[in-house]
Amino acid sequence: MTQVDHTRMANAIRGLAMDAVEKAKSGHPGLPMGAADIATVLFTQFLKFDVAAPTWPDRDRFVLSAGHGSMLLYALLYLTGNKDMTLDQIRNFRQLGSKTPGHPENFETSGVETTTGPLGQGIATSIGMALAEKMLAAEFGKKVVSHHTYVLASDGDLMEGVSQEAIAMAGHWKLNKLIVLYDNNGISIDGPTSLADSVDQVKRFKSAGWAAELIDGQDPKAIAAAISRAQKSNKPSLISCKTTIGYGAPTRAGTAKAHGEALGADELKGAKEKLGISLDAFSVPDDVLKAWRAAGSRGAAAREEWESVFAELGPRKRAEFERRMRHERPAALSKALRAHKKALLESPQNVATRKSSESAIEAIAAAMPMEFLAGSADLTGSNNNKAKSAVAFSAKMPKGRFIHYGIREHGMAAAMNGIFLHGGFAPNGATFLVFTDYARPAMRLAALMGAGVVYVMTHDSIGLGEDGPTHQPVEHLAALRAIPNMRVFRPCDAVEVAECWELALNRVDGPTVLALTRQNLPQLRTNAPNDNPCAHGAYELVAAQGNAKVSLFASGSEVEIAVAAQKQLSERGIPSRVVSVPSLELLLAQPADRKAAIIGDAPVKVAIEAAVRWGWDAVIGQDGEFIGMHGFGASAPAKDLFKHFGITAEAAVNAVLKRLG
Repeated sequence: MTQVDHTRMANAIRGLAMDAVEKAKSGHPGLPMGAADIATVLFTQFLKFDVAAPTWPDRDRFVLSAGHGSMLLYALLYLTGNKDMTLDQIRNFRQLGSKTPGHPENFETSGVETTTGPLGQGIATSIGMALAEKMLAAEFGKKVVSHHTYVLASDGDLMEGVSQEAIAMAGHWKLNKLIVLYDNNGISIDGPTSLADSVDQVKRFKSAGWAAELIDGQDPKAIAAAISRAQKSNKPSLISCKTTIGYGAPTRAGTAKAHGEALGADELKGAKEKLGISLDAFSVPDDVLKAWRAAGSRGAAAREEWESVFAELGPRKRAEFERRMRHERPAALSKALRAHKKALLESPQNVATRKSSESAIEAIAAAMPMEFLAGSADLTGSNNNKAKSAVAFSAKMPKGRFIHYGIREHGMAAAMNGIFLHGGFAPNGATFLVFTDYARPAMRLAALMGAGVVYVMTHDSIGLGEDGPTHQPVEHLAALRAIPNMRVFRPCDAVEVAECWELALNRVDGPTVLALTRQNLPQLRTNAPNDNPCAHGAYELVAAQGNAKVSLFASGSEVEIAVAAQKQLSERGIPSRVVSVPSLELLLAQPADRKAAIIGDAPVKVAIEAAVRWGWDAVIGQDGEFIGMHGFGASAPAKDLFKHFGITAEAAVNAVLKRLG
């Protein structure tokens, strides 16, 4: 790095952040101004990256968990020479179509590792990144995989509950290559954090198994020394950096006024004069920019050395690493699932779909034993997503491929996002469907980012029985279907389970929910065509004898009810067809002609699902018949509940007879 004083380099971040927020009349200048010293030390002295190769596999990851301070990251990307981050992009901060949205989005901006903004998500996602690094290093060797994950977190990140789940996991797993830099400025939107919080974060992190210390976050030497110590630790590290929010602002520094609004012309001018920054907007001195660009290319030698080491790997191991980092599935997967479906047709299984999922997982794990990474939030024996061959991951067993997340649904979902974004694994995590309520913020981010993670959600309806309404999901299918880019599958039998697993694993541009039963179901499918009918969201399972007067639509466990209703209607001389709908939203996304063909033109349409009606009108129409839930469940055996709530073949038949007069 050319000899330019640290303060001038840090002030380049401050100047760009102040100017961008001022021009947009919107944003958060305080964090970039206060944390500029931390970022400057990290990016110029420690962070292993090469701006010319932003996706180099062995780069250090930097996560701005405090996503509201996005101008810190955009300034760093511009200053270090990211080709997509021009000065025009900085000038268009928070404007439509720019690469500088209000919060960092990894799908919009090169160099952004993960989408952040909802507080706590960044630090929780980083746990998955550090976990993936540890596992890949154990598998491919530390010459190929050896990098750190750095996080810049705020007071708000550490107040959010998911942070507790995350730090507990990281400490337990001894993720020593995870280093969190805490921008400890003591200010939130409402005012001093002391209004609502008095936690000693250093003690908190230490109690969770971290190395933790408090330093002066405006002292570059103290910052560098702390990072050096953290790099040598055998634990994850928290560096609590005491900073001043809005550092340099004449009247707003250290106050909530510096947090989430533009400084205003007079305060901006005063800050620049106090810091010695040019009053010209978006101005960076040539020597300072040259020094920053040198920092951006500093990692080129390390990347080239890594490429040489990587080239020395055997061709098969090298190809395996590259394939997995691309999220490309092995050819063995489709072959294994074809064989599995053939075996099902020869020996049908009348079991719960959570059990048939377990059988499918055995086939999947054999085809992709090291990349198929399953886990459960303390419900392994109920979720049935642990392969017999899978060894539990631990600090001492980093080659383990089953993760015991503990009772941490939110942390699990966020960690899976980080695992996927890091690359190298196909993560899936399990709990009860009702507990998607706990995981939803991270699930929503997965959908927003297009992260190909799989959620194995069992006990999917009132069919779970005696645990009662607190555990019986009735609105959850609708709520999950409402999330853009979230795909929900509710398979009706073992064959559909295998097909849905195949679709879920081959989807790498968004998340998938597999909603599975506790109760046993008959195997209804008698064939398994290569085109995978579940891929269309729905298909005709049983055709009508003659021109159908009735179309019976159902998902999951209620397809059995639809088949029974069809039989009763047939006995009354009423031709009907049964359409299995494993994915309602995927059906509705089909081209108009295909969707129309699947839905058909029978005058009476009935949907059967042990959940609320929301979403089904797009298939059956507002005047269609719906057999399902209209409120919460109750505590009783499953068979009694279905009868009590009128989710039966007889109820469907009576609805049809009423419509036909």
